[in-house]
Amino acid sequence: MESASDAVVERLLREHTPHVLGALTRRFGHFGTAEDAVQEALLAASRQWPSEGIPDSPRGWLITVASRRMTDLLRSEQARRRREDTVAAQVLPEEFLSPGADAPAGGDDTLILLYMCCHPALTVDAQVALTLRAVGGLTTGEVARAFLVPESTMGQRISRAKQRIRRSGQPFRMPPEADRPARLAAVLHVLYLVFNEGHTATSGDALTRTDLSGEAIRLTRMLRGLLPGDGEVTGLLALMLLTDARRGARVDARGDLVPLGEQDRTLWNRGLIDEGTGLVTEAFAAGPPGPYSLQAAVAALHDEADSAETTDWEQIAALYGVLEGLQDNPMVTLNRAIAVAMAHGPAAGLALLAPLADDPRMARGHRLHAVRAHLWEMAGDTDAAVESYRSAARMTTSIPERRYLDRKADILAGRAR
Repeated sequence: MESASDAVVERLLREHTPHVLGALTRRFGHFGTAEDAVQEALLAASRQWPSEGIPDSPRGWLITVASRRMTDLLRSEQARRRREDTVAAQVLPEEFLSPGADAPAGGDDTLILLYMCCHPALTVDAQVALTLRAVGGLTTGEVARAFLVPESTMGQRISRAKQRIRRSGQPFRMPPEADRPARLAAVLHVLYLVFNEGHTATSGDALTRTDLSGEAIRLTRMLRGLLPGDGEVTGLLALMLLTDARRGARVDARGDLVPLGEQDRTLWNRGLIDEGTGLVTEAFAAGPPGPYSLQAAVAALHDEADSAETTDWEQIAALYGVLEGLQDNPMVTLNRAIAVAMAHGPAAGLALLAPLADDPRMARGHRLHAVRAHLWEMAGDTDAAVESYRSAARMTTSIPERRYLDRKADILAGRAR
């Protein structure tokens, strides 16, 4: 065995995590304990493989180490000697660990894990945390750092999530056919949330968190490999790629936000754009487009335009109109208002924003104020724009966004004087 770089080891561990966890859960039937055992095996591999080399069968190695730890954990958990002896006697068959056969039902296991981590008994925050840890292979500390909370807090969140799953009595198998669409929708929502937090961090000094957006893309690629014919899975991956393609142009040299209309489009990743637009075509060919496919189509129109002025705003507004019919989501109306304003003038966009002022879902966010400020600026009402920019800046918890909004207000106020 030859030594390996940390990056190669990390990639292998992320790739094998769901298969190893699925193998242990299927074998022993204790998801929470299996997840702890797998995390310890991953930690052991991250310490040994860079110096000692990657084993011939990385997955078999991880299953062996995790199984030993699993037996130890189960021994300590069981009070009765008979149960202890039974678990201790359980060993994986030799062919299960052999290099040529170390992936039994791997794809199915990964999909079951995703469904399990997004169990309806869990809160969305718990679903996100458990998915990143159990399927993504992140440690509790890494998940905690990703969402800027103490490791102890994240540990408690993950522990409570596993307890809820255990109390639910859910066996390690695919949910009933009738339940799968709703469970898949929950999985897609979790991956969407992880990507969005990476694309525009809700708090902190940095605008983006590439570790999160990259992990969301990796997991969605994996999910598409398991469900290649699902249009919404394909649409979500397309949306992520087309959005991430602009990442290199979203901040300037000082780390400040550069809005879409002002970005240097030569910095956009054409490879991701080409891949994303191809996936949009596949998603629409799979059947009636869903929310993620429609959003991906919007992203494709933005990415294919040479400038903000040449963007097909009419078509974008129409797509958001269709999306409004599928989702009761004020953010859709917010985006539609921008497109309508670009196509038909700021007054038309402001008219669409008016009902959102009374929507409680918009009360705590800064987005409505920021969009309203932009449209007032387009309309030439400087005082109203400055006031809205100031309001948005006070409400956002993202430091780069706050700097941008304050700067916009200062520039407009200076012109007014």
